[in-house]
Amino acid sequence: MPPDLLDFEEPIGVLLKEIEALSMLPRTGERQLSLDTLKRRVDSIRSDIYSKLTPWQRVLVARHQNRPTVLDYVDHLCTEFTEISGDRRYADDHAIVTGFARYKGEPVLIVGHHKGGGGDTKQKVYRNFGYAKPEGYRKALRAMKLAEKFRRPVLAFIDTPAAYPGMESEERGISEAIALNLREMAALDVPIVVCVHGEGGSGGALGIAIGDWILMHEFAIYSVIPPEGCAAILWRDSARKVEAADALKITAPDLLRLGVIDEIVPEPPGGAHTNHNVAAALFDTALERALAAVSAMDSPTRLEARYRKFRAMGNIGIDGL
Repeated sequence: MPPDLLDFEEPIGVLLKEIEALSMLPRTGERQLSLDTLKRRVDSIRSDIYSKLTPWQRVLVARHQNRPTVLDYVDHLCTEFTEISGDRRYADDHAIVTGFARYKGEPVLIVGHHKGGGGDTKQKVYRNFGYAKPEGYRKALRAMKLAEKFRRPVLAFIDTPAAYPGMESEERGISEAIALNLREMAALDVPIVVCVHGEGGSGGALGIAIGDWILMHEFAIYSVIPPEGCAAILWRDSARKVEAADALKITAPDLLRLGVIDEIVPEPPGGAHTNHNVAAALFDTALERALAAVSAMDSPTRLEARYRKFRAMGNIGIDGL
């Protein structure tokens, strides 16, 4: 199969090879007709596959190396992006991106995890594969406090396996950094729209995910722990990750039903990684609507609604499980 295809997409692998082979031949009317037919078959099969993904298959899609990053969405939707670096205490964590930009001509603050895009290993190492350290969360909070000072809405993009679990994170207070962000974001006096567009893992995701409206992409995941870690803890066997993914209720439809998110953002057929332009356009529609709604609220009403949103999570009763 082509290297960017996932295992469950094998049925379209052969068709894509045929399309590639035909595309290399001189164009004729007959060949173009064959190409169009093959492409329609690929779209049909892909749509059918993606209409019934299992939770574990959604995990694989959310982790796809070609999914759009925070900077991809900024490039498509924003102008005048000016990055903010450093926490003014220790260092600049490249796993979290912050900066001011204009969205629809209006000033906003961008904050988000960055795993490193595509198959560029050097870029992934530079971004620490999206595992943020304490200085990343402190940088994010420093930037959000600036946004509050200048009355600019915050757009938070979530895509991380978890916070970095290394010794240096513990030495520099990773738990304190995340806890402080939770407290401060709950009371931050500006509109906050959060989007889980890839992998929302554990407290590493939640450290910048307190907001007024929580968007989640159709094939993203959001969980207290990765399926592999859950399986290792519960059954001492990480190979049971597929079972764990089902039990954790980490998919967008599950989380919408449980009240953890507010809206599901549709993705192109085959996932956001197949067409960044369409993915950005679909996200743009949801983001513009959400930002307008929360910006229209006065501060006391917005802060009270934010408080009640998070207090209500988990209060679903036994029938909701």
